[in-house]
Amino acid sequence: MKARAFSYARPSTVMEALEAFADSGEDASYIAGGQSLVPALALRLQAPQLLIDIAHIEALRGVELQGDWLRIGALTRHCEVLTDPLIARHAPLYHAAAPHVAHPAIRNRGTIGGSISHSDPASEFPAMTLAMGAELELVSRTGTRRVAADDFFIDLFQTAIEPGELLVAIHVPVIRPGHRWAFREFARRRGDYALVGCGILVEVAGDLVEQARIVFFSVGNTPLRARQAEQCLIGKRLDEAAVAAAQALVGGDLDPSEDEHVPPAMKRHLARVLLGRLLGQIMRHDS
Repeated sequence: MKARAFSYARPSTVMEALEAFADSGEDASYIAGGQSLVPALALRLQAPQLLIDIAHIEALRGVELQGDWLRIGALTRHCEVLTDPLIARHAPLYHAAAPHVAHPAIRNRGTIGGSISHSDPASEFPAMTLAMGAELELVSRTGTRRVAADDFFIDLFQTAIEPGELLVAIHVPVIRPGHRWAFREFARRRGDYALVGCGILVEVAGDLVEQARIVFFSVGNTPLRARQAEQCLIGKRLDEAAVAAAQALVGGDLDPSEDEHVPPAMKRHLARVLLGRLLGQIMRHDS
């Protein structure tokens, strides 16, 4: 099978891209790296009349520190997420997850904005966006808005992006001295979709956990916060007892689908093991 015939536009500004979408009668798709869209076109899972190539819009590029936020342009490629020093310092969960995203050929083309917009529930970057409490900057012909990651991922491949809107940047709160983080995933082979993955960001004051964001991926229709596990850590010293308590609760936060190869019970077990290892890693950092 191959893609159906479509028209092609290559705007040079964000507004030109938005106008092209509107002029198409909203029968259009934006394309940048194309690592998800091109296969979907080939299988006719998507068949737009117009393909709008945004890969050459300079305003969508760049990584910049803006006060207490790190602004990451939507066209930042996966390989740049891996190597950019500002991302490594101020958005470390992206940096930690990047080596696990597919393979080098895909990382050289794929964009972080494309990954987040696509919102594959088994992907690393959407989940780490949620784990770091990022905000997504969306632009339309009528203005700009920022959507918190907690409100952005709605359902399977469904986000808060409205028709015609374009994700232009990700805003990540910068790491503070009390922050601790960890990332890991279980996969059959490096570069495969994860069986279960997790990113954790906690804020510690003295010996006590003040805030916690624990996000799993590949265990539901969207990235999922383990809110019960988070709550049981708040105000506690991160020790073996606290870790065990969080592990006991985490299964209730997840919603893995039926899978003959990796059934829900196995995914919940892997999630408990993963949570224990990551919290143990953070605990050792503070010891």
